[in-house]
Amino acid sequence: MPLHAAPTEATGEPPPAGWPLLRLGFRPFYLGAALFAVLAMPLWIALFLGQLTLPLAVPPVLWHAHEMLFGFAVAVIVGFLLTAGKAWTGLATPRGAFLGAMVLLWAAARVAAVAGPYPVYALLDLVLLPLVAAVMVDLLVRARNRRNLPLAGILVLLSLANGAFHLAVIGALSIAPLSALHAGLALIVMIECVIAGRVIPAFTMSATPGLKLATRPALERATLSFTALALALWVLAPSGAVWAAAGGAACALAAALHLVRQWHWQPARTRGRPILWILHAAYAWIAIGLGLLALAQLGRIGVSAGVHALAVGATGGLVIGMITRTARGHTGRPLEASKAEVLAYGLVMAAAALRVLGPLALPQWLPHLLVCAALAWCAAFALYIVVYAPWLIRPRRDGKNG
Repeated sequence: MPLHAAPTEATGEPPPAGWPLLRLGFRPFYLGAALFAVLAMPLWIALFLGQLTLPLAVPPVLWHAHEMLFGFAVAVIVGFLLTAGKAWTGLATPRGAFLGAMVLLWAAARVAAVAGPYPVYALLDLVLLPLVAAVMVDLLVRARNRRNLPLAGILVLLSLANGAFHLAVIGALSIAPLSALHAGLALIVMIECVIAGRVIPAFTMSATPGLKLATRPALERATLSFTALALALWVLAPSGAVWAAAGGAACALAAALHLVRQWHWQPARTRGRPILWILHAAYAWIAIGLGLLALAQLGRIGVSAGVHALAVGATGGLVIGMITRTARGHTGRPLEASKAEVLAYGLVMAAAALRVLGPLALPQWLPHLLVCAALAWCAAFALYIVVYAPWLIRPRRDGKNG
């Protein structure tokens, strides 16, 4: 049975029917990710400060790290790919009952992490990514779209990293569970680097009359290659001064390449367009994160700063930027951010600064900084829910499918 809905002969896709929330992947997964962002962060802060205990399937710090990656970020990635896949291939992506089952699978894993036995949690958590990878491979192969097959490959690697995490937790794999989570973060960053390299310059040109941003294939290849190398050395290299120096140098070089790459995108031209500058601001955190990882491998700072620069600044910022812009476009609304959305952008960037830069400057204030960062994070995604939930559960304004 094919992993896609049967298209109609007239339109090449199913007609606009059924519950609007399940007509395209971005709708339920973006909404679910935002709800999870609002609910999970206060739980983590309460656990961290000792104000709450929960029957978690894993230690609290591992639960927090895993769920922000494989719960929050993966939900957005899945929603984006199931939506973009339709545009890339011209083929229908999962909708209706199939899409609903995927969302329930994702949600069940999040619940099982705090209320279920570990085997149930691990099993539920391990199914979604391989399923989405199979869907994407099926679509891309049938459409002969080889350009995007590497993204499906990264989904497979993400599945393996998630599997390694669960095997490490139960002692079946002799690695630190946190190392598997670092691998997951590295793969998510690589997805961000690929997608950002396509959409940020394209969006910038489309919103700026007369602006032409030249493609620089050599710079693109070098940036992605050295980023992959730097992250691989950070995650996989054995301990030792030589490996640490190599990893630090690779991270520093990758950070510099990202700065050059972004400079060519002319970010200053977007300062009057919040729906664009948030993407540029978030992308800048990739260079910051890689630079901080370079310092960490040289023993100058702890690794947490670099990890959270990539996880909160880059991933959180790109998420809030993309789930607003793509949701506006796919619900038939103008690509202009409202005041509430601009506030949400600022709050995510503030959360990143508080979580990353605050502890570097004022380590003695760490608990207070964490609370402030969490409040900013939750407020940002609560604003998203207030603005976008009514749009995501209703048909497109223009009557089109999706």
